[in-house]
Amino acid sequence: MQELVKIIRNEPFTDSLVIAEGTKNQHESVVRLIKEQWKRIEKFGEIDFSDLKSGKRGRPLKIYKLNESQATLLITFMDNTDIVADFKVELVHQFYQMRQFLWERQTEEWVQQRNRSKLIRNTETNVIKKLVEYAKEQGSTHANMLYITYSKLANKMVKISDRDLATCQQLNELSFIENIILNQIHIGMNDGLPYKEIYQICKRRIEQFQEIAYLTAIS
Repeated sequence: MQELVKIIRNEPFTDSLVIAEGTKNQHESVVRLIKEQWKRIEKFGEIDFSDLKSGKRGRPLKIYKLNESQATLLITFMDNTDIVADFKVELVHQFYQMRQFLWERQTEEWVQQRNRSKLIRNTETNVIKKLVEYAKEQGSTHANMLYITYSKLANKMVKISDRDLATCQQLNELSFIENIILNQIHIGMNDGLPYKEIYQICKRRIEQFQEIAYLTAIS
């Protein structure tokens, strides 16, 4: 299931396009339902919107942002097909998870873990800086992209897109992964390996770490 809930100004929200896609309805139908139930939905807060998408004939597509109460009310007005029912369950679940995360982010544990993650990231960045020069010596013409390449690798392995929206568990795993990366880059450069091979070794080591962590967790 896709990401249904996002944080806007420190509050969880979904939107009309997400609801349309998740319930397999036309966006126009969801917008029409919002307008029909506007007064009821607006009892749970002002309804905001954005024009971030292009609709038919290139016209701006008005996407309505909905908080948890607004979205929950809106989907009660939809026919309860299996698709809609499954979407309701997942939406409620993701709102719950996001509220739990917002609470966690206020704890001292999260703040300390995020600060540790930043320190490790700074160390990793310094190592990648050396790798960039190393890759240039091997003929790379896009060596500066290695910063993004390794960031994407770490984020993908932890399944996050924004580190400030990571849980304590994800931040902890991220720290282990970035330590693996900086250590493997050091070893690879000392051994004179091709910079592309170093990346593949990092990826394999991370996968091995995650597999061991998973087996340990279920044992």
